[in-house]
Amino acid sequence: MRRTAGTRRGWGRAATVAVTVVCLAYAPIAMTELWPYARPGAPALGEWLLGRAVSPEFVAEAVRDRMGPYGRSLIPLIVHAVLGGLLMLLGPVQLLSAVRRRIRLHRITGTVFAVTVYASMAGAALYLVRTPPAEAFSGAAFWIVLATILVGTVGSVTFGILAAVRGFPDLHQRWLLLCYGFLMTAPLLRIEWGLLPSLYPGLGLADINRVAIMHLGALVSFGALLASRALDRRATVPGLTGTWCPLPVRVAAHLAGAAGLVRITVAFLDEGTAGRRLLLAYLVPYAVTYAVIAARAARAGARGAAWPREEWSLHLAALCLAPAFSAVTLPVLERTLGLDRITALVAGVGIGCGMLAYAAVTAVSLRILYAREVLKRQREFADPPTTPADARVAAGTSREGAQG
Repeated sequence: MRRTAGTRRGWGRAATVAVTVVCLAYAPIAMTELWPYARPGAPALGEWLLGRAVSPEFVAEAVRDRMGPYGRSLIPLIVHAVLGGLLMLLGPVQLLSAVRRRIRLHRITGTVFAVTVYASMAGAALYLVRTPPAEAFSGAAFWIVLATILVGTVGSVTFGILAAVRGFPDLHQRWLLLCYGFLMTAPLLRIEWGLLPSLYPGLGLADINRVAIMHLGALVSFGALLASRALDRRATVPGLTGTWCPLPVRVAAHLAGAAGLVRITVAFLDEGTAGRRLLLAYLVPYAVTYAVIAARAARAGARGAAWPREEWSLHLAALCLAPAFSAVTLPVLERTLGLDRITALVAGVGIGCGMLAYAAVTAVSLRILYAREVLKRQREFADPPTTPADARVAAGTSREGAQG
């Protein structure tokens, strides 16, 4: 047990260091990324690095393809990018101050963090509103994924603030980790810009983006879950009784997920080489994520840790339902937005895991709140409050007893 705990702490420290390094490295890249669009020839660290990691031609093509969509909303996008770089710096400060219990620093930087999230996302929202999906960089599927990440980021930071105000630090922690997970899609996407061209020579940045969005939502939400579980060491939650994921629910979620996976697989395979490439980019990270969550849930159940098992199980059920959700959204996106089949498929798969992870954190939050309500009612039943009327009745009964 000591060796296992020490190993977990070691992995936790390594993950914290890795995230911090990525954030610190990406901050100047984000802040300077859009300078060349406002002033051609202006220095941009990200372009310089990408040109050496891939090729100058790859970068030139990317700049050319983004010039039109970005030109309509350049100032909002610059605000979004510069503030996004600031968020990369504030994130590690928030995490480390929470772990080290620097409460005052955590609250001050937390307030700055929340305001910066809203301002940065407002810039991104203006870009999305001004840009028709079909005319966005990387096409309508990428536009839909960006819009979903924006809504998820704003929603999670808002729920995190409400949880902090209401005095629910465990819920505050989960929502803010999910928020930062969504923000981490930006640096992780840039890393894939540098790595994926070596796996898929000849693909432009727009196609690289389509490959990346197949799994980015799953990866960042999985990372947020791992961080939440690492910081929450409770074996049980007071008031926690039973489970919201009994065997019939787990079986139904797996059956629905299997049907969704079959539907998605067939649809991608019908698209030839490009479809197989996208399917592989989706299935491999999905399988790894499923295996880890399922193993953690089983391990928690074996050692009798009710709360970890419940949280892992809720996230596992959501992960199973993600392919079913994506399969259902396919015809919806085709008919409501007039998308062609492959675009609707990429968009539906791109948002599935992220949206279901958001739903899982919502379910976990409701589970904790329900447990607290159960505990509150148990206490009230054990020690009912005394009202003035109850006191008068009790006093009268006492006098009658004394007279008798």
